[in-house]
Amino acid sequence: MIAYAAEAGEHAGEHSLFAEAEFWVAVAFVVFVVLIARKAFKAMTTLLDARSARIAQSINQAERLRQEAETALAAHQQKQQEALKEAQSIVAQARIEAERLKTKAVSDLEKQLAQQEKHALERIAQAEQKALDEVRNTAVDVAIAAARAVLKDQISQGKAQELVDQAIAQMPQRMH
Repeated sequence: MIAYAAEAGEHAGEHSLFAEAEFWVAVAFVVFVVLIARKAFKAMTTLLDARSARIAQSINQAERLRQEAETALAAHQQKQQEALKEAQSIVAQARIEAERLKTKAVSDLEKQLAQQEKHALERIAQAEQKALDEVRNTAVDVAIAAARAVLKDQISQGKAQELVDQAIAQMPQRMH
């Protein structure tokens, strides 16, 4: 047995996995890789966590900016609608005012034309009256001249004076 164990030990040493340097190099390499991988995994995890936090922060900031932009857009659209309503109100008021001014202008023009027509008719009536007065005066002057001429030829001086006195007495009655 001892011989067998010695022989097995010799053979075991020759073929034993633990006795070979390549095995220990492989074990050391695996341990090294595991240790390095652990540290590298921690570093990568830290980097990825930091990057994930930055991305989440960027997403949150983008969401906040989007909400602010939507709020600003809604406020701008509301202001635009209010401005449009105000502009429409101003245009409606301007139309009403223009119509009122047009109506007033037409009314004033009609009044002015009526006044001018009245004045023109008054001037025409005055001119007609003046013309009639001139015609009457001329007719009276002609009649007086003709009557004088006829009376001179046919009536004596005493009778002429009597007729003149009568005409003067009747004059106020004929004037009215």
